[in-house]
Amino acid sequence: MRERVPAGDGPPPGEQRSRERARRDPARDPARGRTPRGSGGEPPARPPTFLSTWVSRFLRAWDRPLTAYYVVLGTSLLIILLGLVMVFSSSQIQALRNSLPATYFFQKQLVAAVIGGVLMVLAARMQVKLLRALTYPFLAVSIVLLVAVQIPGVGVEINGNTNWLSVGGPFMLQPSEFAKLALLLWGADLIARKGDRGTLDQWRHLLVPLLPGALLVCGLIMVGGDMGTVMILVAIVFGLLWLAGAPTRLFVGVLGMTAAIGAVFMATAAHRMERLSCVMASDPGPGDECWQAAHGIYALASGGWFGSGLGASVEKWGELPEPHTDFIFAITGEELGLAGTLSVLGLFAALGYAGIRVAGRTEDPFVRYAAGGITTWLMAQVVINIGAVLGLLPIAGVPLPLFSYGGSALLPTMFAVGLLIAFARGDRAARAALATRRRPDGRRPAGLGWTSKRRREVNASSGER
Repeated sequence: MRERVPAGDGPPPGEQRSRERARRDPARDPARGRTPRGSGGEPPARPPTFLSTWVSRFLRAWDRPLTAYYVVLGTSLLIILLGLVMVFSSSQIQALRNSLPATYFFQKQLVAAVIGGVLMVLAARMQVKLLRALTYPFLAVSIVLLVAVQIPGVGVEINGNTNWLSVGGPFMLQPSEFAKLALLLWGADLIARKGDRGTLDQWRHLLVPLLPGALLVCGLIMVGGDMGTVMILVAIVFGLLWLAGAPTRLFVGVLGMTAAIGAVFMATAAHRMERLSCVMASDPGPGDECWQAAHGIYALASGGWFGSGLGASVEKWGELPEPHTDFIFAITGEELGLAGTLSVLGLFAALGYAGIRVAGRTEDPFVRYAAGGITTWLMAQVVINIGAVLGLLPIAGVPLPLFSYGGSALLPTMFAVGLLIAFARGDRAARAALATRRRPDGRRPAGLGWTSKRRREVNASSGER
C-alpha cells in the first residue's frame, strides 16, 4: 500500500500539479513570467513590417511643408527634359521629309524651353499683387491677338485651323494657347474679388461676367476652327466654378448647355464626325479615315514592356501623322514601352496631386482658384491628349503639356508651372520652413549642413576641427 503523506508535510495536490505543468511549460508559470500584454489585456502590437515602415515614412515626408514645392519643380523639369528627348527622337524623319535639318524641330523646342525657363523663374518670383494687377491687361492683349488672327492676310492657317500668327522667320505664335492662361487668371481674380464682397452665393454674380467673357474667348477661337482648345477652356471654367462652390443645379445647367453647344458644333462639321467615329478604332477603315487613330494604337502595341529602343520607332517613318506633336505619347510607347508611358503618367499624376495640395492648403482665395485652375488645365489636357492616343476619345489636336513639340504651348504652360511653384512657396508653413534654411547672416544653420549629426558628434568627441 502507498503511504499517505500527511497534510502538513507537502504542498496540496492541486498546487503540485500546477508546478508539474509549469515545469513542462515555463510560459504558464507566473513566477517565470507570462507573455506581456497591453494595458487592456490585449496582446502586444506586432512589430512594423518593412512595407508599413516605408509607407509611414513616405506619408510623413509627403506631409512636409515643402513637399508640394519640390514635387512641382521636380516633376515639371523631368517632363520637360523627357519631352525634349522624345521630340528629338520623333521629329527627325519629319524634318528630313520636309528637306530640313534632322534637328530642326528639336532646336526650336530647345529655344522655347530656354525662354520658358526664364518665364518660369520670373513667375516663381512674382508677387501675387503684381500678378492680379496684370490679369486684365493680359486678357485684353489675348483678345486682341485672337481678333488679329481672323483678319485676312494676318492669320495663318495650319491643318485646317486659322489660329496662328507669324512672328518672323520660322517662328509662329498661337494666341489661343496664351488665352488659356489669361482667362484662367482673370477668372480667378474675378471670383476672388466677388468672394471678398460676399456675393458668390448669388448665381448672377457667380456667372457674370465670367461666363460672357469665356464665351467671347471661346467664340473667337471657334471661328478659327480649334475645338480642342475650346474644350480645355471649358474645363478651366468648370474648374473655377467648382472651386467657387457653384450649386449643383447651376453646375448641371451650365454643363448641359455646354454639351448641347458642343454637339451642334460636332454635328455641323464632317471632319469632327469622322474623328468621333474613329473612337476605339483598330483599323484605318475603308477610306483610311481612321489612319492616325489606328496607327497610334499600332505604335503603342508594338512597344511591348520596354519598347524597341530610343530612336527605333517604325511608325514615325511616315506612317503616323504628327508624331512629334499630338501623338508623341504613341512614339514614347513604341520606343520606351509600357515602362516609359507609365513613367510619364506617374510624373503627370504627381504634378496634378501637388497642384491640388497647393490649392487646398493656401489661405488666399485667389491663389486657391488660380492653382486649382492651372491644375485643371494641365490634367484636362493630359486626359484629352492621351485619351485620343489610346483611342478612348476623339482626336482633338491638343498637345501633351510640357512634353509635345510646340513653343506656343510650352511658354504659357511653363509660366503657369512657375506660378504653381510660387504658390507652393508662398504657403505659411512653407515660408516658415524656408526661413529656417538660412540664418540672418546668410549661412546655413548647423543642423542643416551636409555633415550628418552622427559625424558631427564623432568629430566633436575626437577634437576634430
